[in-house]
Amino acid sequence: MILPSAVSRFLFLAIAFTLLGPLASFADDEPLLMGVFPRRNATLTHTFFSPLAQHIAQATGREVRLIASKDFTAFWQGVKEKRYDIVHYNQYHYVRSHREQGYEVIVRHGEFGSATLSGAISVRKDSGIRSIKELRGKKIIFGGGKQAMVSYIAASYELRKHGLQHGDYIEEYAKNPPNAALALYHRQADAGGTGDIVWSMPNVIKQIKRGDIKILATSEPILHLPWAVKKEMDPQLRQTIEEAFMGLNNSAEGREILKRAKVTAIHKAVDSDYDLPRHMIKAVLGESY
Repeated sequence: MILPSAVSRFLFLAIAFTLLGPLASFADDEPLLMGVFPRRNATLTHTFFSPLAQHIAQATGREVRLIASKDFTAFWQGVKEKRYDIVHYNQYHYVRSHREQGYEVIVRHGEFGSATLSGAISVRKDSGIRSIKELRGKKIIFGGGKQAMVSYIAASYELRKHGLQHGDYIEEYAKNPPNAALALYHRQADAGGTGDIVWSMPNVIKQIKRGDIKILATSEPILHLPWAVKKEMDPQLRQTIEEAFMGLNNSAEGREILKRAKVTAIHKAVDSDYDLPRHMIKAVLGESY
């Protein structure tokens, strides 16, 4: 005969095993590696994204190890070798890695209150330049290299739409869009290729007179920066990660995590969301993804 107290203990242990079993098995798994492209230096990347990594770890029951590469070469090597389980990068990086490594987008984020952004070609108002066609033979400084989706690819796509091809103007590259904006403002180039949002960024606006700058053209808006996972990821784990991202929108704690990462919202994303960037990349770089 089993005493009631023994029955109670048996039921408690059975329920505890049922509830805690999955977490115990998660603990035996390898850490999930989260790669974030070096848009900022490694220290800032850790400061901004560590709370997000901890949030994903709590949701999945798995350790999440944030990888902040020292430079883009190291970061992209990690993508090529598929070291990252979760990866954050720009639109060009995503479509290329989707084609070559099989990464699949799950969510995208918004910044400055917008889910989209556009490439922009800007000049000083006192330059006398009134149209894109007048940039033939002029110096254009772009905010980043040829893999900068918005400030190079989308901005150059706008040049192509107005009849200017590679070689019709002089290309120079700044380290990032704010530096390109400031170089233009200080007359180090005839025009600048950036994102349209750069002229509203606090670190730019405090150093210039916005009224001195004219945006000649902006590209079609493209959806913001993606987060992707390995194609081989367990479907249940993938769903848990996606739900953890989306849930950040719905609580004060989640919104604080987004604020730390300089993100204003998380949106659901699918691969076809990045077909417009694919078209721009093909037109500007001749690469098909």
